[in-house]
Amino acid sequence: MYKDIITKSEEHMRKSINFLKEDLAGIRAGKANPKLVDKIQISYYGAMTPLNQVANISVPEPRALIIQPWDATLIKEIEKAILGSDLGVTPSNDGKVIRLIMPQLTEDRRRDLLKLVKKETENAKVAIRNLRRDANEEFKKLEKNSEITKDDLKKAEEDMQKLTDKYGKFVEDIYKDKEKEILEV
Repeated sequence: MYKDIITKSEEHMRKSINFLKEDLAGIRAGKANPKLVDKIQISYYGAMTPLNQVANISVPEPRALIIQPWDATLIKEIEKAILGSDLGVTPSNDGKVIRLIMPQLTEDRRRDLLKLVKKETENAKVAIRNLRRDANEEFKKLEKNSEITKDDLKKAEEDMQKLTDKYGKFVEDIYKDKEKEILEV
């Protein structure tokens, strides 16, 4: 009975971890990565469309991105969207492709990025702890309704805590990896 709640909670924790990974992939760490422009949207025939759905994005060298729109008339629109984003890179185009050269990160920018990463990882930890709290409340309701025993309640809470610790460690590992990537010169 309580195992279903634990399974459901673990699935949500896994989703939190995946969301964190996707979020952190969009944080620039000095290297070019196509995920940096994933959140950029452009107006395409009146509809806001993700950049990666209207252009080919490639990484020809470690600090450069090339965006090649399938429709050359979109170049100005893409440039405008990149300038309006928080990417901090000025695009250059030759009429066919847009080049984004990623500048070296300054020490201040690295610290700012680390603060942002720390905030995102804290949000993930909070989400995981909230899942634990919700599951524990469900366990207590089951025990109150005499659907599980006090021993089962205690076991369920222990299992939930182990799961929370496991996913908390995943979040810490993700943070350490991203920190290392950002601090790498």
